[in-house]
Amino acid sequence: MSKTVNTSLIERAKKLTNCLVLDDQTLKKIMNLLEIEFQRGLKDEESAAIKMFITYVRNLPNNDEKGRYLALDLGGTNFRVILIDFNTNETKMENEIFKIPEELMVSEGELLFDFIADCIIQFTKKRHLDQMRLALGFTFSFPCVQYGLCQAKLVTWTKGFNCGHVVGRDVVKLLKKALKKRSQATSAFVDIVALINDTTGTLMSCAHKNPNCDIGLIVGTGTNACYIEKLENIEKWPSNYSEPKQVLINTEWGAFGDNKVIDFIKTEWDSEIDSKSMNRGKQTFEKMVSGLYLGEM
Repeated sequence: MSKTVNTSLIERAKKLTNCLVLDDQTLKKIMNLLEIEFQRGLKDEESAAIKMFITYVRNLPNNDEKGRYLALDLGGTNFRVILIDFNTNETKMENEIFKIPEELMVSEGELLFDFIADCIIQFTKKRHLDQMRLALGFTFSFPCVQYGLCQAKLVTWTKGFNCGHVVGRDVVKLLKKALKKRSQATSAFVDIVALINDTTGTLMSCAHKNPNCDIGLIVGTGTNACYIEKLENIEKWPSNYSEPKQVLINTEWGAFGDNKVIDFIKTEWDSEIDSKSMNRGKQTFEKMVSGLYLGEM
């Protein structure tokens, strides 16, 4: 059976959505603006929209890693607790996914970290990890200023979170405090040894399998990218120019455009989504491309 094509409706749809299609010249302009913002962030994150946070991760895995570790991945409405075993020829992983109740995403921060600590204890008990000292790597996928491998101050919440009394505080200390309150509930000793962003974790995980991997990219609930930068190009690098003369940079490029440099590609829908978001005027680029916002568009 033949179908009649409504050409006028198709033309109307094209006219409405033309503003979402960027030509090569516009893409190159955006690319150049992004590079300018990168350079600004490498000099001074205070005045930069794209913060270019130093991760203090100086090298990538080389496949010689051994041991048994816990990992915690927090960056959306679900988070994972993972047990990783590098002691065999093939890396083994066990993980469990926990859903964060919506009310906790906008509650007091202490309640969120209490919930996370309870889930970690539940995970370790179920797997009979008693009497073990377990090193934990904490993947915390929100913009943080790091002062070392396990010191990180939250700059701002993103991706629908807005927990009280966490911004400006060390998230590692908050999790340690929650675990300490529950130390009587388990004989497993959890030692938080590193905090990274999920983008950094993506790069390190892929580099463990493929040594040619140099960039980590996330396009999911939010969006972000990280890469390896030479120390000589980082004007704000604090000290220690020993080998290797490089460090992973967490760009936090979701904030690209917060200083209005890409307003020329914003549409009426982008503006409407931003006006109804809980972090109005922030994460401009992220709101244009990532999963948390595309459904609303």
